[in-house]
Amino acid sequence: FLSMSLIDLRHWHNEPYLIGGLLLLAWSYALATGPFRERLGLATAVPRWRQISYYGSLILFYMAVGSPFDQLGERFLFSAHMAQHVILIYPCAVMWLLGWPAPLIDGIIERMGRAQFFGWFLTRPVVAGILYVMVQSLWHIPELYDLALQDRFVHVMEHLSFFATAIFFWWPVVTRSTRWPPLRLPAQMIYLFAIAVAFTPLFAFIAFSSEVLYPTYEFAPRLIEGFSPMDDQLLAGAIMKLGNVVVTVAGFTIIFRLWYRQSEQVNATTD
Repeated sequence: FLSMSLIDLRHWHNEPYLIGGLLLLAWSYALATGPFRERLGLATAVPRWRQISYYGSLILFYMAVGSPFDQLGERFLFSAHMAQHVILIYPCAVMWLLGWPAPLIDGIIERMGRAQFFGWFLTRPVVAGILYVMVQSLWHIPELYDLALQDRFVHVMEHLSFFATAIFFWWPVVTRSTRWPPLRLPAQMIYLFAIAVAFTPLFAFIAFSSEVLYPTYEFAPRLIEGFSPMDDQLLAGAIMKLGNVVVTVAGFTIIFRLWYRQSEQVNATTD
């Protein structure tokens, strides 16, 4: 039995920083792929699927953090909050990156001046992977995680850091930039596997804890009859691990297919 009486379905966030930030990202992309496209080195129009991917990532981002689902995760269920994070670090980040064709990315990077090295450094696999795992792990420290649930500004910073570091993490796999290049296909599979292993301690910390880690969820009103805070915490850990496993396996499958096709093309050329 799920009690929806405690959730205000009209509770949609319309803070200026959220709406304004998303509109700014959409407007900047529209300029980069439209009037400024040729100046940035892109001779042809951006494929429609890339545009859908980019704008879709912004819509999905808002649905995760701006819809009543945010209230569900912020006040009632740890598992809902974990699902929110999974949305931000997987589909949102990947779709955002897929929206940028390589020539357009390289054209923007060329105009970054001295900041190029900083961006190159953050997108190197070792740096991006460590930063990604560290940010995820630190935010799940009970005191810091619960602070984010109590303070709106801290909560916003949590979500932004998750999304930003997820973009750095996915860069060596998704992008085809020549300025900040991705890993070779076989190395991408090793990279994804290494990050999945690095997440294991965090998953174990949440899923196998003998006590409720976050007081907000321990004392929150129960939305589901018979669904205890420990059940909620175990489900949150499962969502984290399952999301990581599904994404890693999907990544392996796609990368292996690309690697196989690449090998076939090389063999055909040599023959």
